[in-house]
Amino acid sequence: MKTTLKLGLAMAVTMGLSGAALAQTKEIRVLLANHPYGEVLKAAIPQFEQQSGIKVNVESLQESQLTTKLTTEFATNSSSVDVFMTRPLQDGKLFAKNKWYEPLGGYDFSDYPANTVSIVTYDGQPNIVPLVTEWQVLFYRKDLLEAAGLKVPTNFDELTAAAEKLNTGGLAGFASRGKGAAAVTQLSTFVYNFGGNYLDKGVAVFDSKEAVDGIRYYGKLVGSYGPRGVTSMSWENILPLFQAGRIAMWTDASVFYGQLTDPAKSSLGADKIGIANVPAGPKANSPFYVTSWGIAMASQSKKKDLAKTFLEWATSKELAAKAMEANITMARTSVWEDKAVTAKVDPGLVETRAFVAKNGNPSDRPFMSAVGEARDLIGEIIIESINTKGESPQIDQMAKDRAVKVNTLLRDTGEYGQ
Repeated sequence: MKTTLKLGLAMAVTMGLSGAALAQTKEIRVLLANHPYGEVLKAAIPQFEQQSGIKVNVESLQESQLTTKLTTEFATNSSSVDVFMTRPLQDGKLFAKNKWYEPLGGYDFSDYPANTVSIVTYDGQPNIVPLVTEWQVLFYRKDLLEAAGLKVPTNFDELTAAAEKLNTGGLAGFASRGKGAAAVTQLSTFVYNFGGNYLDKGVAVFDSKEAVDGIRYYGKLVGSYGPRGVTSMSWENILPLFQAGRIAMWTDASVFYGQLTDPAKSSLGADKIGIANVPAGPKANSPFYVTSWGIAMASQSKKKDLAKTFLEWATSKELAAKAMEANITMARTSVWEDKAVTAKVDPGLVETRAFVAKNGNPSDRPFMSAVGEARDLIGEIIIESINTKGESPQIDQMAKDRAVKVNTLLRDTGEYGQ
């Protein structure tokens, strides 16, 4: 009898403890990119856990590994991911089409520029909260322009004239990416400023006269005044050349400004480096302004209430302000209007961001599921244009041929005309 009673009491205690443990078990799985903002989140998560009572199991991956892991888990319907960082322009179309994002109809997007929200909206509902933005700017050597009696170029004619005058000896007058697919993002602003585009309503239009004029101009500028071997260069090759004082002007993403002015990484003083809007073209002044990283909830999550709590914390103004202090250019408008925050940010970044938030194009590549293949195809035209300084008679036909191939890709994924 005593043995039975003891056993019953032990079982009751065990069951009670198990029930209590289950009641207290609030866990979510979060996948982050190996990105500076991912590091900001990881450092702050212990505080979130303490305040919310939610345990966060974090995994950090390189961007391509992150995409592969998410795609594999979601496609096999075997995922336990609740929240994840994501690249709207690279993965957005594919993930949205497969309904791997949980629509965020209840999230307050009023603190985000309309163009950043437009690119994360599918079937009428935002699916991703914009986190990190970047935009194309013109980096330039203040001292070299001043010595040459030049003002900062404001249009393409002035840009060409300045590049030609500054292109002397071992100094490249101008640089931008020339390595095929990698150059597509930087070409985009030049295409837009000539009045062209990559896609229009799900149809390839980069074979239009306006787009081809932009491709030819980019090829002439980079091919005539760029560093030797530029068709093998992406940003990681051009950045150290600028830091070493071998490039006078460079168009690329705003995110590199901190590295250019970091005395530990550059032989130039910060006082010698300027940042300005990309000069206007003959038809427009619309540099790319893209959401490079966002964060989303997984539609397969079984803990959406907990996931929503984490998402709202991870995208808060407080964390955005903290990230801005680490030179991460965040999407929220309010942090760019907070004088206490912007006092710690270079005025050139503040000014150029204010311009693109109103005038920027929210995409820097063809916005489609098969974006990688499309970039490869357009990259072939870019290389031809650079190698011939924009003069190749083959460029028009190459653009037409590649546009046909991109339209085939769009048809294959059911996105043609969409």
